[in-house]
Amino acid sequence: MKGFTFFMMPTVLIAAAPDSVAGTFETDILPTAAGDLKITFIGHASLMFEFDGKVIYSDPVGQYGDFSKLPKADVILAAHEHGDHFDLETIKKISKGGTKVVMTPLCATKQPGGIVLKNGESATVEGIRIEAVPAYNLVHMRSPGLPFHPKGVGNGYVLTLGDKRVYVAGDTENIPEMKAIGRIDIAFLPMNLPYTMTPAMVADAARMMKPKILYPYHTTDTDTSKLAPLLKDEPGIEIRIRRMP
Repeated sequence: MKGFTFFMMPTVLIAAAPDSVAGTFETDILPTAAGDLKITFIGHASLMFEFDGKVIYSDPVGQYGDFSKLPKADVILAAHEHGDHFDLETIKKISKGGTKVVMTPLCATKQPGGIVLKNGESATVEGIRIEAVPAYNLVHMRSPGLPFHPKGVGNGYVLTLGDKRVYVAGDTENIPEMKAIGRIDIAFLPMNLPYTMTPAMVADAARMMKPKILYPYHTTDTDTSKLAPLLKDEPGIEIRIRRMP
């Protein structure tokens, strides 16, 4: 099978596998022109991608899953310095000789020796093109004038895996820069309050980039079923709901 199957109306797929316990996680396998991409849904913002013999973790944090039965990392992505995204102990546990950690400048103050990317910068790491894109709040604030995630501090990442572009948004709202990201095949968009987006904000973000597959993640207690009705008039976006405790 080549490429993705498109749907005229958004489709919600709810996997039947049990919640992530004792190192057992839900997975999806998606085809690319350079072989299969396997996605493991660990919890919260923690994801694992396996592609072309490489293991890539995004925001691995120990409290959201048992990493002891998962493979060591070739590449680790850290979206920003908050503890639910950047866990030094877990990074150490899943690292091996040659593991590359891609991070923000603030993360680098805690973990020297990594590959530091600012918004708008990119690098090819272990043969994988990684683009750092903005991730920040426009609306949700800790206090007036103080957003939970200030502009220019955190990253989202776009990975090119074969012929597919995968966007892991980090902690962000539906910011205007999303319009310039370009073609996205697979998007992970955060949907929890008060830190990231409402379902309506996620729907707006999806309209900007029109991903072929949309995974809400970093959802906490948000009712993910609210997303599909908001995108009912957007053909070609497949919504996939996965359990990420």
